[in-house]
Amino acid sequence: MGSIQAHTFRPRDLVGGHIIIDLVNTVTARDTEPIDWLDGYPRLLEWAALTSQFDPVALTVLQRLADTEPDNAALALDRTRELREALHDLITTLIRKDAPASPQAVDQVEKHWKHAVASARLTVRGNTPQPQVNVETSGLEYLNHELALQAFDLLRSLPLERTHVCPGLRCGWLFIDRSRGGRRRWCDMATCGNAAKGRTHYQRKRQTASNRATITRPTTSSSTHPVAEPSA
Repeated sequence: MGSIQAHTFRPRDLVGGHIIIDLVNTVTARDTEPIDWLDGYPRLLEWAALTSQFDPVALTVLQRLADTEPDNAALALDRTRELREALHDLITTLIRKDAPASPQAVDQVEKHWKHAVASARLTVRGNTPQPQVNVETSGLEYLNHELALQAFDLLRSLPLERTHVCPGLRCGWLFIDRSRGGRRRWCDMATCGNAAKGRTHYQRKRQTASNRATITRPTTSSSTHPVAEPSA
C-alpha cells in the first residue's frame, strides 16, 4: 500500500453501491500511487458514521474504547486494512475473469469471516437466520466483524457483469452499476467523468488550433521558371 493521508470523508466518497465496495474505495489512486485515507481509528469511525450502516451509539462506545486503548485500536485498524486489501484483490480478480482468485486473498477473507462468526450470535430477522455481532462481544473489532460478515454476503451475490473498475485518472475505484441501462462508466460522473470530459475537450481544442496553424502557415518556394536569355 502507498502513502497514508488524512482525508475528511464526504457523501461523494460513497459511490460504490455497497458498503464493502465503499470500504475498498477508502484507498484512492489505486491505478497510480495509492493513497490510504484511513489514517487512524477515529477516521475509520468517521467513515462508518457516514455510511449510516452502524448504530451511532455503538460508534460512540467504540470511540471511548479507542481513547482508552489506543494500541488495540491501532491493531484493529490494521486488521481493517488487511480485510480491505484482501477484498480488493479478490473482487478485482473475480470481475476481470482473467486469472484464478488469489489463494492469499481468499484465505484472508476467510480468516476475517471466521473471526467474525466466532463472535456472532445467530439471530432471525423476518424469516432469515443470520449471524449478528455487537460491540459488547466484539469490542474494537466490531467494525471488522460486521464488515467481514457483510463481505461474505456480498461475495455470494456480487453482480460480476455490473461491477467495474473506474478508468478515471488517479482513481481505480470499484463500483456496482445499478443504473437501469447498465451503461455507467465512471465511479462518479461529477468527478472522474467530468475530469475526463475536460481533458478530451482540451485535447480537441489543442488539435484544432494546431490544424489551423498548419493550414494558415505561409510557405516559400524557389521559382522554377527558366530565365529568358538576352536576345542578340
